[in-house]
Amino acid sequence: MKLHIKPCTVVFLLLSLALSIPQTLAQCTSSLYRTYDGSCNNVVNPSWGAANTPFVRIVNPKYADGKSTPPLATDGSELPNPRVLSVEVFQEGVQNSPRFSLANMQFGQIVAHDMALTRGVRDQLPCCANGRLQPNRSPRCFAIPISPDDPVFSARGIDCLGLIRTFTTCDESPTTCTRAEQINAVTHFLDLSIVYGNSAQEVQTLREPNTGLLKVEVRDGQDWPPRHPNASTTCTLRTPTEACYLTGDGRANQSPQLAILQITFVREHNRIARQLKTLNPTWLPDKLFEEARRINIAQYQHIVFEEWLPAFLGRNFMIERQLLYQPGVATNDYSQTIHPAVINSHTTAAFRFFHSSIQGFLKLYEESRISMSKVNINDHTNNPTILEQASSRYPELLRGLTTQPMGLNDISLDPATKHFLFRFNNMFGTDLKSIDIQRGRDHGLGGYNDFVFLCFNQRATTWEDYNQLLVPEAVNLLSIYYKSVNDLDLSVGLAFEKKIDGTESGMVMRCILADQFRRTRKGDRFFYQNGNHFNARQLSEIRKANMARILCDTTADVTRIQSSAFLLPSTTNPLVTCSSLPTPNLREF
Repeated sequence: MKLHIKPCTVVFLLLSLALSIPQTLAQCTSSLYRTYDGSCNNVVNPSWGAANTPFVRIVNPKYADGKSTPPLATDGSELPNPRVLSVEVFQEGVQNSPRFSLANMQFGQIVAHDMALTRGVRDQLPCCANGRLQPNRSPRCFAIPISPDDPVFSARGIDCLGLIRTFTTCDESPTTCTRAEQINAVTHFLDLSIVYGNSAQEVQTLREPNTGLLKVEVRDGQDWPPRHPNASTTCTLRTPTEACYLTGDGRANQSPQLAILQITFVREHNRIARQLKTLNPTWLPDKLFEEARRINIAQYQHIVFEEWLPAFLGRNFMIERQLLYQPGVATNDYSQTIHPAVINSHTTAAFRFFHSSIQGFLKLYEESRISMSKVNINDHTNNPTILEQASSRYPELLRGLTTQPMGLNDISLDPATKHFLFRFNNMFGTDLKSIDIQRGRDHGLGGYNDFVFLCFNQRATTWEDYNQLLVPEAVNLLSIYYKSVNDLDLSVGLAFEKKIDGTESGMVMRCILADQFRRTRKGDRFFYQNGNHFNARQLSEIRKANMARILCDTTADVTRIQSSAFLLPSTTNPLVTCSSLPTPNLREF
């Protein structure tokens, strides 16, 4: 088979979804501001994109029974063990990216969390405890068996890695469900739900009732998110007084660097709100809050599409696919017929590509950009206390975020994520790549070849057919573990793709990402650039937003930064004073 490489085909498979938020047109009121739960963004289909609605699919699921059971190999046997694939197919160790800072990878996690949180089962279910498969395990247990020959886990007496199957529409409506669809617990939009939450009730716990500000606690002259009321169960604390932040997203405390970016957008909201209050002293608290929120979201959307995403898709490709337009043009390309929901294969496979870019150590830097020390990420899992250990820690780690390279987006994995993820005080952790592969099977994702067909209207029939898409060593290696070209897991195939020149994505990955961000832009009635929500002068100001200046404005003791925060400092991206970077003039609002 000869694959004809062409722009990826945009396919709309609008599935009949069992939507969890019954909403009628009469309930949607005209408002300048988006709702917190994402409903009524589309006034014809008010539940599209709302929290607690299913992901959509662009390739039919591959459930073994056609309804919900995990897929099998083409010949009916079990697919390759995910942990064996992780150990024997994926390399170990991280090569530093020559172009991108760690902020690039970490911002990707912010975008991923903003758009998706697969709803799980709330109750603790018996599955794999202390590395042992439980005899009374739940039917939802989908543990990953560990081989006696495993180079890390077997020596520690680990027999399994625990994983519980995701909650689906068949759990909601077991008598009427014909095919399981996983459910997104957060809004599907780029709307900073990680900051503001996913319901009108939740935002009330996050904001000050009598001002336009988000709730914060002031320490050392800096705003910090409030302490989580359930800190002992939300975070992994050594002592009851350690840090555990309450934000719009329950994952905010996963790592110190993730917490930094969460805190950044909380502080940015309050910075905007305080300036707006000074400029508009008669505005009531609700208006102050909503105006600061919509400006914060608009800046963030601008950064995603103009500053961050082009590195992965290529700017010319984005213009060709109408994900970007020529500078300075307000383009209303919103369409009520475009479903804005997150694609299952995007969130469960394609958008996990940056997992290979995670660094196992975080470096701390002085203002001179001399590296002072480093910390192991797994020593700070679900515990961001290091950010407040001293007044200098937060800026030192933030400088690390913009100065330390991210790992290369390739088939190598840092041992910190391959063997010791979420270890904290334990001797062992879990394996992120194994979980990614197993979760794709839990969701019944089509195989890599199904997505080749989606994007190019041709299938691979032999392993050699993959040579155009995958790196040279892939075909011989993968054919050892997979019995058929049709069995290749999507996440594994994507990891082995050749990168398109000037981008961080392969052909099938770019096809999936382009479809997703087309929906994310053109299916969002409130997208900042469509000309209906900001006038021309305001849009001109929002286009000045950049990640570097926002990091500066929300951090004490950082006075210099490179203008492109997602790229490493260099002769073409030198450190400059923060005050020299552009920033929106809020007088226009």
